[in-house]
Amino acid sequence: MKIGALKETSSGEQRVALTPDSAIKLKKLGHECLVESGAGIAAGFIDKQYEDVGVEICKSGEALIKASDVIVKVQPPSESEIKRLSSSKTLISFFYPGANEVLMEMAKAKEASVIAMDMVPRISRAQKMDALSSMANISGYRAVIEASNNFGRFFTGQMTAAGKVPPAKVLVVGAGVAGLAAIGTSTSLGAITYAFDVRPEVAEQVESMGAEFVFLDFEDEQNNSTSTGGYAAVSSPEFTNAQLSKFREIAPDMDIVITTALIPNREAPELWTKDMVASMKPGSVIVDLAAEKGGNCKLTVIDERIVTDNGVIIIGYTDFPSRMAAQASTLYASNIRHMIDDLTPNKDGVIVHDMEDDVIRGATVVHNGKITFPPPPPKVQAIAAIQKARVPDKTPEEVRADEVVAFKKQTKNQVILLFVGGALLFLVGSYAPASFMQHFIVFILSVFVGFQVIWNVSHSLHTPLMAVTNAISSIIILGAILQINSSSSIVMVLAAISVFFAGINIFGGFLVTRRMLAMFQKS
Repeated sequence: MKIGALKETSSGEQRVALTPDSAIKLKKLGHECLVESGAGIAAGFIDKQYEDVGVEICKSGEALIKASDVIVKVQPPSESEIKRLSSSKTLISFFYPGANEVLMEMAKAKEASVIAMDMVPRISRAQKMDALSSMANISGYRAVIEASNNFGRFFTGQMTAAGKVPPAKVLVVGAGVAGLAAIGTSTSLGAITYAFDVRPEVAEQVESMGAEFVFLDFEDEQNNSTSTGGYAAVSSPEFTNAQLSKFREIAPDMDIVITTALIPNREAPELWTKDMVASMKPGSVIVDLAAEKGGNCKLTVIDERIVTDNGVIIIGYTDFPSRMAAQASTLYASNIRHMIDDLTPNKDGVIVHDMEDDVIRGATVVHNGKITFPPPPPKVQAIAAIQKARVPDKTPEEVRADEVVAFKKQTKNQVILLFVGGALLFLVGSYAPASFMQHFIVFILSVFVGFQVIWNVSHSLHTPLMAVTNAISSIIILGAILQINSSSSIVMVLAAISVFFAGINIFGGFLVTRRMLAMFQKS
């Protein structure tokens, strides 16, 4: 099959759906690749780079669509591009079918197949094709960079000869893909980072990245993100009021606010109100990543940077991925390549549009002259639901009863072990010589002491440096050293071999531990 990448015609769009690297991998699947002349220039990929990897250059979009079996692009197609499709062609791009019914009807009339990259279901197997997450990752990173460009101070705190510089305080509202990317970037720049999300399951992720999760003093049965395809569910009015009250409380202390809350096919919820903006310090920055759907701050002006009367900067750009066109194109082209990989099951250059496949069915909005949007829910849930039942606190009497039962069970086990051990020692002592029994008893005692010492160490401390195998290796080395001056040459050789191999294990543990520690150090 021939796969062709169109040049983007939307204003300000600099990405391209096919890069030279992705073209190389597509050719390994048995496909031929084409690209419209100049399609990758804005992203830093000139025509010669494509030619060098065997990609054919088409002079116009019309010629490319005519020559291609699969057309890939970033933004939804224009009406003129849809009109050039036919029943033998497949279009893969962002499509936003909920807002583009006219385009779907046109594609249906042409009997073309349309795969919307924004409709890829959020299940584990489809993560490699999740273009929305790829672009959200870039948006979150770029939002922090844009905020730092407009913020008049350092992110990190400094102690200089001229005085002390306090670190910036950053609040990230929404801890999805974009939010987590923003949190990671903010903490790496040295800011004190706070984050909030209506999904309680993300608190641990936020804290693991070095940020502080903002908790609400509010009892509410919040839905997990299973039923919403990995997105946050709509909150109750009571929860929303408690959330806004918390934001009003912390707004005066925040230097930078990055809002990322956006639910597909809905207007963005208002999370940062006019009075919160008014309470912020002059020079503070708000980056609204939900600007395209009305914004989480209703003062946001889409695709503009404004300054309020009290000196707060509000950024409502919607083209953050295009502002990092090379990186965004690389990731998006990789998403496209993985989608085509799934469409080419035999890796023979033949597209098989399997509507029984969860991912392909979920992303397909038009096929065989029929509109297939909206898709049925995937057979596999986006996120496994984990219902944690609340365990009631035990009374003092119940706690005492449990302790008594545990003590009796432990005592019973110890008595059985002593009885069995004593019986075994008696049987061995009945037949073994006295010299053997002395060494055997020392061996049994050492095993018992070693068991009690090693197994009582918390599992969290079982690093390679303190691993069980290292402790055992140390015991082996001690025993081998005591035997290495034996009069028997065989014993000496075996002892030396034991010291050598046990030493490898111990020193290897130190090396691995050092590498593990280096992973958590800034270089």
